Amino acid sequence: MTSPFSTRDAGAPLLSRRRFVQGLALGGAALAVGVPRGFAATRSAVGNPHVLSGTDFDLSIGEMPVNFTGATRPAVVVNGSLPAPLLRWKQGTTVNLRVRNALPPGSIHGHETSIHWHGMILPANMDGVPGLSFDGIHRGEAYQYRFDVQQHGTYWYHSHSAFQEQAGLYGPIVIDAAEPEPFSYQRDYVVMLTDWTDLNPEQLMRRLKKMADYDNLYKRTVGDFFRDAQKQGLGATVQDRKMWGQMRMTPTDISDVNANTYTYLMNGTTGLGNWTGLFKSGEKVRLRFINGSSMTYFDVRIPGLKMTVVAVDGNYVHPVTIDEFRIATAETIDVIVEPAGQDAFTIFAQDSGRTGFVSGTLTVREGLRAPIPKLDPRPILTMQDMGMAGHGGHDMGAMGGMSGGDAMPGMAGMDHSAHGAAPAAPAATDGAMAGMDHGSMAGMSGMAGMAGMSAMPKHPATENGNPLVDNQAMTPTSRLTDPGNGMGTDGRKALSYSMLRSLFNDPDGREPGRELEMHLTGHMEKFAWSFNGVKFSDSGPIKLNYGERLRIVLVNDTMMSHPIHLHGMWSDLENDAGEFQVRKHTIDMQPGSRRTYRVRADALGRWAYHCHLLYHMESGMMRSVEVHE
Repeated sequence: MTSPFSTRDAGAPLLSRRRFVQGLALGGAALAVGVPRGFAATRSAVGNPHVLSGTDFDLSIGEMPVNFTGATRPAVVVNGSLPAPLLRWKQGTTVNLRVRNALPPGSIHGHETSIHWHGMILPANMDGVPGLSFDGIHRGEAYQYRFDVQQHGTYWYHSHSAFQEQAGLYGPIVIDAAEPEPFSYQRDYVVMLTDWTDLNPEQLMRRLKKMADYDNLYKRTVGDFFRDAQKQGLGATVQDRKMWGQMRMTPTDISDVNANTYTYLMNGTTGLGNWTGLFKSGEKVRLRFINGSSMTYFDVRIPGLKMTVVAVDGNYVHPVTIDEFRIATAETIDVIVEPAGQDAFTIFAQDSGRTGFVSGTLTVREGLRAPIPKLDPRPILTMQDMGMAGHGGHDMGAMGGMSGGDAMPGMAGMDHSAHGAAPAAPAATDGAMAGMDHGSMAGMSGMAGMAGMSAMPKHPATENGNPLVDNQAMTPTSRLTDPGNGMGTDGRKALSYSMLRSLFNDPDGREPGRELEMHLTGHMEKFAWSFNGVKFSDSGPIKLNYGERLRIVLVNDTMMSHPIHLHGMWSDLENDAGEFQVRKHTIDMQPGSRRTYRVRADALGRWAYHCHLLYHMESGMMRSVEVHE
């Protein structure tokens, strides 16, 4: 057996005072003046102690002071817990959840609240989106959610009111299957990854609008220029810098908000708080990873252990064994590990921009720690991230490797015009996306090969001359085999979407009757995000006919990833041949990618359809979907 190590013994970077105080007082949400009695009991850093199970639940949404950084701030909590209690249900039952709004008068988090049951198949009035499916829950009032539990697996719940999700209103859901599962395990833990900021979320939103690159402190330096010139040649390096300057973009702009603002949490505990899952040598441990963050993609690995992925977004998949995976905001990934040979293993989750991390421990007894790895080198955006990869999906490498002749044609696909450019077409042009509906396509098996195709796409007219659109993908590819920028280094095997296959065949079986193409659009400098260049407030609904089967085509015209979530209905991702591959509730869209999925419109009512990066959604990357008879 190996000996336990402290974070200092492990050779991790020296910790600042700010990072040190994050580990004090229960390892995360520290007790503060006004914290209700009993809160300490929910702050155990071992296992998942705060679990509510059965069919009847009373949930009270309130406000509580917490301390993750040395400063006390108000969080939005459920039953005095952050994260909210783990709800354990049983497939085939009916659950009743009485949710009361106990937010105090004058709360900075508003007077209205809500809970959305992410990924759950339920009636529209139970979905929990104020303004679409119900009126919200006002202060002092309660709302009763009641629905049949049709599925099994790992899910989560969160507020859909303003920025309350960022402030702490999120929690895990575990639904036990009615039938025996296709794998065995002896231990079962939820690992919920989130991001916390001491800023009022509305203040953070204002800062993003004023200075979107505030957290991008890792821009290339003069030293980087000379290193690149030695590797790639002076001419190519000068051309690279010139092109990025003309576009007013930076290849290090991986995420809008990172560890310069955020403190990352694991089950509501900071890294120094050391969330711990216990095991006995030889046991199989199921870890249910949930990305409940507002803006963070996490890259997860457990040094010394292989992870076998057995479910994604609540659905079983053919097992695939990997070393690491990237989990997009709102996704869930279940893995099984078999810890043996040493007393402790580190669960390491770094943000995709490599600016920070949170860690926990699997161990035979409380108090032990394993070495904590260093952050991986920061990734750099590439031509493929701009939607300008070569045909066939080959990454053309970092921008610095482009010659002048290669670089400049790519500029033609981008609108970087001055602010005096013509405004976007009015909402009527976008309307119900009628312009993007390519009509009845029954029996279009010939469309199968379209999924991975890299031909130049047809961009919607609302993108043209639009001052809120700064990029258009000219040769987007599916990127299904790509685990993510910066993943799979040092010989580690990284999970990609192409490795995921559901254990079941296409549950619908019909070919899509029509196709709906949507472009993810934005302007990074202005922090403006939208579909088809039209923000939510200026758009009309997407109208679906009840029972129809359609194919949604998403093209990411931006240089950032976007996790796209359709409420109330499953999203059945297709492979590059247009065949059913894996069922999900959230489809991650990498920069410059084109991905297709099938949807069965089997849920009447109004539903939200949006990017699950909270500040992208709030700035306009959202639509409403209406399913009618």
